[in-house]
Amino acid sequence: MTAALEAFDRHRRLLFSVAYQMLGSVADAEDVVQDAWLRWSAADRGDVVDERAYLVRIVSRLALDRLDSARVRRESYVGPWLPEPLLTGRAPVASAPQAADPEDAAELGEQVSLALLVVLETLSPAERAVFVLREAFGMSTAEVAAALGRSEAAVRQMTHRAREHVQARQPRFDTDRAAQREVTERFLAAAVGGDVETLLAAMAPGVVLIADGGGKVTAARRPIVGADKVARFLAAVGPQGAHLPGLRVEVSELNGAPAVVAWTDEGPFMALQLVLADGLVEQVLYVANPDKLAGLVVPFF
Repeated sequence: MTAALEAFDRHRRLLFSVAYQMLGSVADAEDVVQDAWLRWSAADRGDVVDERAYLVRIVSRLALDRLDSARVRRESYVGPWLPEPLLTGRAPVASAPQAADPEDAAELGEQVSLALLVVLETLSPAERAVFVLREAFGMSTAEVAAALGRSEAAVRQMTHRAREHVQARQPRFDTDRAAQREVTERFLAAAVGGDVETLLAAMAPGVVLIADGGGKVTAARRPIVGADKVARFLAAVGPQGAHLPGLRVEVSELNGAPAVVAWTDEGPFMALQLVLADGLVEQVLYVANPDKLAGLVVPFF
């Protein structure tokens, strides 16, 4: 059993990342990895030639099985649905929860932003699996076909469809981390201070705010569109959490990009990430559903 566990642990981060990027859920990804371990520990490993490929195949198929049931659950979800954010960089204050080492960030979600995860929700389960394995992890067509139990011709067709679909829907965004962090810090200061003018100056005219409260906390039930409406909404709700015990609001890193994260003495409170294009905020992704904030605390593996 020790040898089996050591072998599994060598690939655990990769397996979690595959499951997370396919499902957009930290909790579901953890469950998939646990199920994969149970199958691995019970398997006849004597005939396994490539541990990594074998385990990725198990996780991919388990995640595919969960995607269909997850879509059914989301049909009855209260308000907009956003993926669960994953803390991939250390918070800048000692009192904040600590995430995994930055060297491990790529395997824990750096390659797939929250904005891209939103787009991946619009793919079919099989197309999403193919896109994640081909684009995020660079697996060959043959490897993906083996992992998913599909023909190589089918994988090539799905890869083409998925790429076109994502390219048509993925928002343009700036990738300069320093610029992203600067805008995020100014945005946070303006929101907390109720500075509507500064918020307006940071946003594109057609900016969209998507708030995911899941019916568990107060949040906008529909996307808020327009710089003026978004700025006034954020200015109104920003200071309201100041009375919460032990409130800490910091700029950290979610899914490989700067983001605003808040904790209280009771645990994670909210996560907010900006999607920038040409230096202006085009999307505001706000996750407040407490069921979706486990990825802000857990130092995975």
